[in-house]
Amino acid sequence: MGIAAATTDTKLDLATASILIVGDRASEQDIIIQMLMGFGVTNIQRQTSAENALKAGASQVFDLVFVDSGASGEDAYDFIKAVRRHADLRFKFVPIVLSCGHMRRSDLFKARDCGASFVVTKPLSPQVLFDRIIWLAKDKRQFVECETYSGPDRRIKSFGPPMGMKGRRKDDLSEHVGAAKEANLSQDAVDDFFSSKKVSL
Repeated sequence: MGIAAATTDTKLDLATASILIVGDRASEQDIIIQMLMGFGVTNIQRQTSAENALKAGASQVFDLVFVDSGASGEDAYDFIKAVRRHADLRFKFVPIVLSCGHMRRSDLFKARDCGASFVVTKPLSPQVLFDRIIWLAKDKRQFVECETYSGPDRRIKSFGPPMGMKGRRKDDLSEHVGAAKEANLSQDAVDDFFSSKKVSL
């Protein structure tokens, strides 16, 4: 059973998962691979360029894609956007974890708006990685496609009225990301951003 198939009523068997790691830093890839192997994952593929990773996605089914923010000197955000517009639907809908060394709130919005399923900050611990994989396995967000966005529903924290209706919250589906003005966010702050909240409408 793949990662996306897990529910609260089933056991998550990572031994059957296929994971793609995209990044140009071999040492960091090695660390992630060691963690994943410790979770029982045996089918791990690494790619050092976005181009090769997109080709791999067209020829093999992956349950999870792990992207380093500095992947091969290319924009990891653009790579994630390319995955979300990919012709192969199996790759298009794959959960994507973006790893960042320095995370500002503007980066978090940018990651969300390009289609990342979740963000983790470095240095990454095995416990954090495992917990986030479990979170993704239980993630039931709808996949949204429109002219300006393709990816998991971004309205996690604030579920406002439908687009175009009076009272829509400005931070529901932000399209513009300005210059960074804030300090690096902790993993707890990132987790809080991606966690569902009860809101009043």
